[in-house]
Amino acid sequence: MLIYVCVSSHGYGHAARQAAVLAQLHRCHPDWMLVISSMVDEGFLALVLQNLPVIRRRVRWDVGMLQADALGSDRQATLVALQVLEASLPRQLDAEEAWIRSHNSQVIVIGDVPPAAAALADRLDAPLIWMGNFGWDDIYSPLGDAFLPWAQKAAAAYRRGSLLLRCPFSMAMDWSLPERQLTLVAGTPNPLPGDLQDRLRGDPRSKVLVGFGGLGLTLDPGLYGFWPQHLFLLTTPQESRHLPELRTMENVLLLPSGVRPLDVMPLCDRHLGKPGFSSFCEAMACGLGLHVVRRHGFAEADVLMEGLRAHSAHCILSRECLDSGDWQLDQPLVPASGQPLSSSGAEQAADAVQSVAESLVKKS
Repeated sequence: MLIYVCVSSHGYGHAARQAAVLAQLHRCHPDWMLVISSMVDEGFLALVLQNLPVIRRRVRWDVGMLQADALGSDRQATLVALQVLEASLPRQLDAEEAWIRSHNSQVIVIGDVPPAAAALADRLDAPLIWMGNFGWDDIYSPLGDAFLPWAQKAAAAYRRGSLLLRCPFSMAMDWSLPERQLTLVAGTPNPLPGDLQDRLRGDPRSKVLVGFGGLGLTLDPGLYGFWPQHLFLLTTPQESRHLPELRTMENVLLLPSGVRPLDVMPLCDRHLGKPGFSSFCEAMACGLGLHVVRRHGFAEADVLMEGLRAHSAHCILSRECLDSGDWQLDQPLVPASGQPLSSSGAEQAADAVQSVAESLVKKS
């Protein structure tokens, strides 16, 4: 069985949750061929797919929303990129169809959530499973007339699936498909290197994981100095101009290469970042309090914030609070209005894929 996963290149969260599902599938079916197809950063894919025998195909299946930074979107650049992708998709589909057929295997296509996955599944006459908490039809529809044709194309593609695995914190996704509701989709933390674990356990300060997704967000390093009673854990920023200063700060620790943010979450108390599906799932699964900066102009953020208020202790910050260092880490968190969610979503998704595979085998 060949499982071919088309992953949005929009951000890291899509790839992170698919890595969690692929890990579950590999545990149950080590003989299956697992493929992840995306233009997400290779370094990030290597990090989340550690030790998993997953083939990586470099294909841009969608545009999503191009971002000015971690908290802002660029609509005009997005429209231009959509037109460029439309012209290149037929060639990419030809190449991927030929590559998949060369393996002479039964195929299941999973889309998270590029509409073009429907065209690939059609060519292969393969079952198509959508998995996500929104579709690009949900995102493009509110953005005005220029985006309406793209929203309509996406909605038509989504209706050609055979199953929707609906993640928590979801938008409408009104595609007239059979559905299965998932709980939190999160991977399993890996053991930390001994020296790092000893350092974190031996430090009495409250530990705060800082993360703003794939693009990141450049914060003035001096802001960390406002909180000397806290230890801030950061991935090494893509932008290097602040690295020398960050490395010398007493209360900043840059995570070593090969250590995922998820891996240190069990030893952290709070998470400072933006609304993001995978960071929410991982932090909630590990019991972290979430300090979240409001994001405007991207419809998914609203449903994520609703889920935050319902299922996690939290603190909501304005962009002004973030930029001034008023992070309210010394304040009690607002309790969740509802119950916590279980973290079995990856297992549920893997079970659903296995059921589709069993049906495919029986038909053949």
